[in-house]
Amino acid sequence: MSGSVRVKICGLRRPADVEAASHAGAAYCGFVFFEKSPRHVSVAQARELAISAPPGLAKVALVVNADDATLDEILNSVPLDMLQLHGTETPERVAEVRRRYGLPVMKAVGIATAADLPQLDAFGAVADQILVDAKPPAGADRPGGNALAFDWSLIAGRRWAVPWMLAGGLTPDNVALAVQKTGARQVDVSSGVESAPGIKDAAKIAAFVAAVGQ
Repeated sequence: MSGSVRVKICGLRRPADVEAASHAGAAYCGFVFFEKSPRHVSVAQARELAISAPPGLAKVALVVNADDATLDEILNSVPLDMLQLHGTETPERVAEVRRRYGLPVMKAVGIATAADLPQLDAFGAVADQILVDAKPPAGADRPGGNALAFDWSLIAGRRWAVPWMLAGGLTPDNVALAVQKTGARQVDVSSGVESAPGIKDAAKIAAFVAAVGQ
């Protein structure tokens, strides 16, 4: 993968998905622990997937407002490299999770207008990474994976205290432009590499990673 832009393929549910992400050159694979998502996996499923992941592919758990008991259950069974907090967690909760589990924490922040940008600074002060995502539409039943992009010009040229990752409506067709417009060095995709909700497409994964490297 050229250009040193790192790719995260999120919402993997089958061993073949993990293999496809690794083969394409992704840096991260994501497992979704959120029952309302078509990409939801059980702890047992995630354990199998994580164990099958080759060395060098960082394993990320996406959780939404998870309490300590839920995180304990996941981390006691699944070998993970990072936690992604994708709910309405506060900066204080992010810091608490980092202290309790000793894993890097990435906090997702939904962006729709310039008024949302200060949150990125607030979470950048306590998280190890921030995921700059599109804010879900009103009434949406899940905080991400909605195939929506936001106005990339809002963050063009901006930097924060920690590494950040661009998400929201990315596809093999638009990711190169997104990287060009935002300066992102990391990108995250889920629905944009699927043939149906929750069904990853190996060819689309390969095309996405290839597009990032152009």
